[in-house]
Amino acid sequence: MRSKIVAGNWKMNKNVAESKALAEELVSELKGVSLENTRVIVAPTFINLTTVLAVTEGSAVEVAAQNMHQEASGAYTGEISAGMLTGAGLKTVILGHSERREYFGENEALLAKKTDAALANGLEVIYCFGEVKEERESNTQEKVVAEQISGALFHLDAAAWSNIVLAYEPVWAIGTGLTASADQAQEMHAFIRGFVADKYGAEVADNVSILYGGSCKPANAEEIFSKADVDGGLIGGAALAAADFTAIIKAI
Repeated sequence: MRSKIVAGNWKMNKNVAESKALAEELVSELKGVSLENTRVIVAPTFINLTTVLAVTEGSAVEVAAQNMHQEASGAYTGEISAGMLTGAGLKTVILGHSERREYFGENEALLAKKTDAALANGLEVIYCFGEVKEERESNTQEKVVAEQISGALFHLDAAAWSNIVLAYEPVWAIGTGLTASADQAQEMHAFIRGFVADKYGAEVADNVSILYGGSCKPANAEEIFSKADVDGGLIGGAALAAADFTAIIKAI
């Protein structure tokens, strides 16, 4: 059975003290909450990873990195390698987030290299993808998503998919005031699962968790998570408040 996952991407928010306080509050909020077959993940900034790891040790909360470099080492000022993440105790990394694509020009060729480096170092990958407003309006969202998935992941063998989590981000519904409906989320998630099945077969597709990453909040989480092919969420703004994030976790 594929896991349910609620992952909080803290983005470039919270200093060390604030990250520590948020992690402590979240651990406290989740005490006594039933998390059967559900994983909770938070992704602080690089500088706060070890602090949050220490706070969450022994709890139900896992910690992920927001990004990594594709090379093992070298003259890449400001970058972090997969080996550095695992050396710090990390087991999961987010790759391909829409903001990395938009602001830093990341594409499928680069993300394929990052994915390979992550998997080679034993990291699980939460791979993000999704269409922008113009692509949704032109009804090319399935073509766009298919290219983003196949371009970065379809060189992998089937066994590697046990360490892949997919995160569908309708970019047009993130911080824009627009909201994708639960039915729109399910429609795309079903397409994604079918697309993976066409390449790798039903067993791989049925076992890969697909998260929804489009402005999921306590008010809409339960409806979105009730859909058959939605296995959880990659949460942005609502993950920065322990009470809101906990409400989303409870909704699953």
